[in-house]
Amino acid sequence: MFAGEKMRSMKEINKILEYINSFHEKINLMEVCGTHTNAISKFGIRSALNKNINLISGPGCPVCVTPDLYLDYIYDLSLKEDVIIATYGDMIRVPGSLPNLTLENAKAKGANIKMVYSSMDAVNIAEENPLKKVVFLGIGFETTAPATAVAVKEAKAKGLKNFFVFSIHKLVEPVMRLLLEDESLKINGFICPGHVAVVVGEKGFEFLEEYNCPSAIAGFEMDEVIDGIFYIIKSLKEKDYKIKNPYSKLVKPEGNLAALTLISNTFIKVDDPWRGIGTVSKSGLKLNDEYKEFDIEKLYPITVKNTNRNNGCQCGEILKGKLRPNECPLFGKVCTPENPIGPCMVSGEGSCSAYYKYSTF
Repeated sequence: MFAGEKMRSMKEINKILEYINSFHEKINLMEVCGTHTNAISKFGIRSALNKNINLISGPGCPVCVTPDLYLDYIYDLSLKEDVIIATYGDMIRVPGSLPNLTLENAKAKGANIKMVYSSMDAVNIAEENPLKKVVFLGIGFETTAPATAVAVKEAKAKGLKNFFVFSIHKLVEPVMRLLLEDESLKINGFICPGHVAVVVGEKGFEFLEEYNCPSAIAGFEMDEVIDGIFYIIKSLKEKDYKIKNPYSKLVKPEGNLAALTLISNTFIKVDDPWRGIGTVSKSGLKLNDEYKEFDIEKLYPITVKNTNRNNGCQCGEILKGKLRPNECPLFGKVCTPENPIGPCMVSGEGSCSAYYKYSTF
């Protein structure tokens, strides 16, 4: 109808918004991608929609959904004298069960923390430090899991004995199913993550059709996010529950078969804990038997207790979409980017960070 064109003018975008806003039933549309959360706030998309169309942020930030159990384990691991932690930058300031349990504070105590830009950087660090155990924090959804798999395969090919992975990779389908089955949330449609969809393809989201849940795979520019919403509204009006893909320039029906093969050949699916959500069946990725020698948990099993926070932080409820960030009593007062209490304010993909940065409150 309107969506899907290239280089649209504001007049054309406004025409699409007019169609969207002609839908007057109350609906909840959830995005499960931190980049979408930022785009929606940055471009003021919520304010462009009528009050009945409620955009809510779900568990789309991999750093944010990492539970305190894992964060405390990483902190303890980093303090071992023979360990180097190789991590992406977002993990440096994320607090565990207590505000001071961060890699940043561990580094101040003498921990050896290396910030990396790719999984292969961690392999290089292991080669350069043969007397140290280099632990790469494998974090992210299907988008980043293939890169971790490549690093593990490279370490095996090189015969490295000091390279390890703490895999906290997660899968989107199991948690989306769980959210749909939570009747208290009443999700009417999903804005599906474009980055993940590049890997899993349209087929990776066809399970949503089982729930009669209109959904669309969206890109990250203003018009691309609006395209996604347009197709969901159109599907609701026409009662058409097939997954829509207006991001077809990058997302193919079958996805990236090479990346999917890497994941399936390197990892196994396990029940895994999510912040605020609990343990989700077959939602995590751990190294399979062929690569278990690189699994740091085999060498140092998790023994820390899963301590529950008691500091008023509502990240768990925010990740489930039950609260908006500005509904947390700490938001913008005690909890700020300079003094983050919870991970949703730390990560660049966190919903609290996005709300604060773009003053969405």
